[in-house]
Amino acid sequence: MSAEIHRLPVGFTNCYLIRERGLILVDAGPPQKAVLLRKKLQVLSVNPKDVSLIVLTHAHRDHIGSLGEWKRMTGCKVAVNHREREWVEKALKPLPKVLSPWGVLLSLLTRMMAANSHFSGTPVDLTLQDDGVSLEPFGISGRMLHTPGHTQGSMSVLLDTGDAFVGDLAMNGLPMRLGPGMPSLGDDPSAVKASWRLLLDSGAKKIYPAHGKPFDADVLRKKL
Repeated sequence: MSAEIHRLPVGFTNCYLIRERGLILVDAGPPQKAVLLRKKLQVLSVNPKDVSLIVLTHAHRDHIGSLGEWKRMTGCKVAVNHREREWVEKALKPLPKVLSPWGVLLSLLTRMMAANSHFSGTPVDLTLQDDGVSLEPFGISGRMLHTPGHTQGSMSVLLDTGDAFVGDLAMNGLPMRLGPGMPSLGDDPSAVKASWRLLLDSGAKKIYPAHGKPFDADVLRKKL
């Protein structure tokens, strides 16, 4: 059976629900958004207790701010790359580098939001290494891949269907950038492109970013 995919926008950040034989979430959203996420799941007739796993594409505040509330609500496991476990458990707020002129404005906005946002640390259940990790134990036909570039510990979820949930490895549209492509903020643009190649070589067909609407993976191929 093909997985159901639901984009769950919370502010400027997309979380994603993936439902197949099991239920997982990709990212948890900014601080104080757990109740909004729960309402979005209710519209889909999803019981939060049926969510077995939250995969964090990376541990910036707009992806982990509601994680603690969400974990308490569902009892689900939390998975993040080993490089960013401490960010999650200590509620750290590392700030990414600027990768484009547009990123200068975003960086200022990010700093302001980080200074005014408060959230607690959350225990991590699955510390992910850099080799691919199967999602089959959670009832999802796919895997988690290490795709650094936006952060050193960034992970993507790649389903067997070619649907790829990439966090901030790519962005699409305002206010993050004009159209799909390179993130405006991140660690290393050359690593971003290397991760794009990995995803494409691994069968990615459609890209689901954390900021903006999904787009065809061939867009990234043309930018390499």
